[in-house]
Amino acid sequence: MSKEFSSKLLENSVNQFAKLPGIGKKTALRLVLDLYNRSEEEVNNFVNAISELKANAHRCKVCNNISDDEVCNICSDSKRNHSIICVVENIKDIIAIERTMQYNGVYHVLGGLISPLEGISVENLSFDKLEDRVKEGKIKELILALNTTVEGDTTSFYLYRRMSRYDIEISTIARGVGFGDEIEYTDEMTLGKAIENRVKMEVN
Repeated sequence: MSKEFSSKLLENSVNQFAKLPGIGKKTALRLVLDLYNRSEEEVNNFVNAISELKANAHRCKVCNNISDDEVCNICSDSKRNHSIICVVENIKDIIAIERTMQYNGVYHVLGGLISPLEGISVENLSFDKLEDRVKEGKIKELILALNTTVEGDTTSFYLYRRMSRYDIEISTIARGVGFGDEIEYTDEMTLGKAIENRVKMEVN
């Protein structure tokens, strides 16, 4: 046990929280102490919510979103425009775009971006599943709403090359989202306008 901790149980809990992305040791300690000071019922509710999510949530068989059922509530909503697919890196991006209330199509979650340095290649992402949706012939437009980073641009370029063989429009969100910005951290107004003012993608 480290000398800075008076309890091995406390240290173990802090170490587990510190494994989460973006959580350092100080933040982990603050979260653990906050939970420790809550009632047993509140702590049990917290633990049970995570356990139930892990045990019972599904990946939507259509778009890869997290869902309580085989098909998520977005893909099963008949009021949405199913001829437009917004392609995103992860589920956090769907949540960010939905908050704008500017988009009424459906989504496809790639599960990451092409990044050779991190060992993420084409085979690791759900490009085949997306292409299968396009092959059905009901899709009119793909909106590439990927982070404006080198990895995001590389992935967009790959998608354009792969999907341009089909009779669909391929667009990308307007550059109101600055280079290097991540979708999930972009404010709602900027992101909404970036989707609304999307531009047709052309690669020479």
